[in-house]
This record gives sequence, C-alpha cells and structure tokens, in this order.
Amino acid sequence: MTLDEVVAGIRPADAEAKRAAIRRQRRLTKPPGSLGRLEEIAIQLAGIFETEQPTARNTTVIVAAADHGVVAQGVTGYPQAVTAQMVLNFLAGGAAVSVMARARGANLIIVDAGVATPLPAHPDLRVVSAGRGTRDLTHGPAMTREQAEACISAGVGIARDAAEDGAHVIATGDMGIGNTTSASAITAALTGTPARLTTGRGTGRSDLELQHKIACVERALDVNRPDAEDGVDVLRTVGGFEIGVLAGVVLGGALARRAVVLDGFVSGAAGLIAHSLCPLVLDYVIAGHQSAEPGHQVALKHLGLQPLLDLDMRLGEGTGALLATGLVEVAAACLSDMATFEEAGVSDREAEGSAEVSA
Repeated sequence: MTLDEVVAGIRPADAEAKRAAIRRQRRLTKPPGSLGRLEEIAIQLAGIFETEQPTARNTTVIVAAADHGVVAQGVTGYPQAVTAQMVLNFLAGGAAVSVMARARGANLIIVDAGVATPLPAHPDLRVVSAGRGTRDLTHGPAMTREQAEACISAGVGIARDAAEDGAHVIATGDMGIGNTTSASAITAALTGTPARLTTGRGTGRSDLELQHKIACVERALDVNRPDAEDGVDVLRTVGGFEIGVLAGVVLGGALARRAVVLDGFVSGAAGLIAHSLCPLVLDYVIAGHQSAEPGHQVALKHLGLQPLLDLDMRLGEGTGALLATGLVEVAAACLSDMATFEEAGVSDREAEGSAEVSA
C-alpha cells in the first residue's frame, strides 16, 4: 500500500460502540467513575475494536533500532557501537524490555531499521534497513524522501503483521544512540516550540554539553528548515530511520484497528509524525508513560495525550509502554468481564429524586 492509501484507509473509532460502552459502564457493579481513567481507556478500546466488550489480552512490542549521523557532533556520551550491541542484547533476552516482555507474556519484535554496524542474521530480527545510519542532520537532510517513505511503509507492514498474528495491543519502543537529538528536532519542528524547550540531557549530559546539544538541534532546524505541514519532510530532514518505522507502526496499528501504546520521547516524536500525516490516529493511540525528557511533555501536550504512568523513566526500548499495557488489558477486562447490577443481583444506587435511605 502507498502512504496515501494507508492514510485513506484509517477510519475513526466506532462512535456507537463507545456509546454502548458508556451505557455498560453505568450498569457495572461499581459507583460511576470509580475506576477513573481505566474507564476512559476502556471506552476508547470499545471504539477501536467496535464492540462494547473489547478484548486486549495479547500485546506485541515493536522495538526499532537505528543509528544517527549526528553523533559525530558529540551529542551523546555513548559510542555508536552500543546500538548494535543492544540489539544483540535484545535478541539474547538480556535487556530490560526483554525481561519485561517475558514477565508480561508479551511478544517482542526487534527491527533493524538502519543500524550502522552490520548485524548477524537472527530468526527474531526483522531487517528493513534503509541505510547504515542517517547522515549528520546538522549539515543537511538526515535521509532522502525515498528512505523516509520506505521506513514508514515498513513500519505499517510490521504493525499489520503483528495484528494478523493476534496482537490486540501494539507497543512502540526504540534503540538508537543519538536519537533524542533527532526527537528534539522533530518535536520542535512539528509543535513550533523552541529547541531549548524540546531538548533534554539524554544520556546524562552536563550543563555545558546540554547547551551544545541544543545548539546542534537549532543548527539542524536552521539548515534544513523542515516543512511542519509535511510529516515526511520533517522525518527526511531531521528524523531517524527507527523513528520513521515507529511512525509507520502507529499508522499501521490504526489501519488494523489496534490499540497503539506509545513509549517515551522518541516514540512520542514518531507519534507526532504519524499524527501530522493522519490526525485520526489519535483515536487509536494511548500514551504509556511520561518520560523524564522535557521534550516528551511538549509532544504529549501537542497530541492532547495524558500518560498512564509517571515513573521517572527515560530508558526507551518500549519499557514504559510495555508496563502501561497491563493497565490497558485490565481496563478492557473490567468493562467486558465485570458483572452488571442485574447479572449480580446487586442493588443499584437510587434513581435521582427518590427518597433518601437513612443509614
């Protein structure tokens, strides 16, 4: 499918199913609103799955990895080789997201979206590499438009495959040394926010190093002048291959009518790109957690999303999103499986205007 076909195929959430879910919520054996935001999530899920009793038991986490040419500017304290080393760690089951996925019983998909160091073939590694890392975005576009579109298309396909394999919930994750610099530039470009407010310390930068990182983001925006009306152009000029794949995952999840749980800052930047291409994706997106990176707050505010968790996390990998999928699963179960007052033989609250009952 072309990108235009993907966008045209994304439909709004089912309004009637959401209304039916609201009516069912009122009949469940609990005071109205007593489950707080779990009720809001459940109603969103009803609209996504087109039923007042949705199921969200199966989770797939898609972790896209790629390298960034901007590391040549000294914006991170880690060597570029760490990206490939961490991909191998994911595949060996030793990374945080690997451990969490096992604990949650979630499926884990690892994607080489453009890692600079060649990786050995592995049955659990999806290779959609658009190149051996992006170019240095402080000197010009990070990639070509063809590469940007290829990354998005690959992400759409991976999300659709996950849905066909039984995933109800798709969580996003990332790995890429230097990618918070790219996420900062994307967030600034698409929200109109100054780079100094979208750029954080990333991997433990000092005050002086943070100022240098901000200057690099500002230079990238000045050199490339990304078109905020064209998400593909923003990805092309200041993005990353893995961010493009994750933007495609968001679009593909929405196309397949699945709940998409965003991770932190880098996933948030991917969400901004997907939203710029198709605002309807917000019907399908849930913010998993609030990253400690300041730019993530800017992205979430622009998207109008409220994160489910705030644990002061900033690891990436999909860890925050994966933790949040447990809440998504429980929200669906409460709406679908909890007894109604009629089913349980429990007396509902008195109707408005009825006589008060003394204690």
